[in-house]
Amino acid sequence: MTRQRGQNAAGSRYTPPETTPRLRLKPKAPSSGHVDGAWWPHSDDLPIELPDLLAVLSVRLGPIDRVTYHLAEWAETPTKLRIGQRDVRLSGYYRQPVNTVEVLGANQKIVLLVVPPHSDPDQAHHTMMAAAAPNNSATIDHLLHD
Repeated sequence: MTRQRGQNAAGSRYTPPETTPRLRLKPKAPSSGHVDGAWWPHSDDLPIELPDLLAVLSVRLGPIDRVTYHLAEWAETPTKLRIGQRDVRLSGYYRQPVNTVEVLGANQKIVLLVVPPHSDPDQAHHTMMAAAAPNNSATIDHLLHD
């Protein structure tokens, strides 16, 4: 049986990414550490950056319901974003850990370290690889300043 375009193995519809986001995830396994991986967006414009990220993460999480982020790190953001056929709630908080986003699916979440958009490419790559290492339990500050 072949998979139809726009459907994952479970048969639910998703929108494939237009471009591959700069993302590294820990392997599917019991969670370890402070983050589940790292994301290096191209800008601080969350509504522009999220669609491709969520298209990739929906393969692991299923339908995405909500994204939380730190208010001071992103340009002005609406409270909802239409992704394919779904509205995803966007919730900004000052209490959200700095340099993170949480992506919540129906029954699970992924916490990503956000590498600042204008980071040095070599340093960004190193940070992303460290955050996605299977047994990495470093704090967010340690990952960004290592």
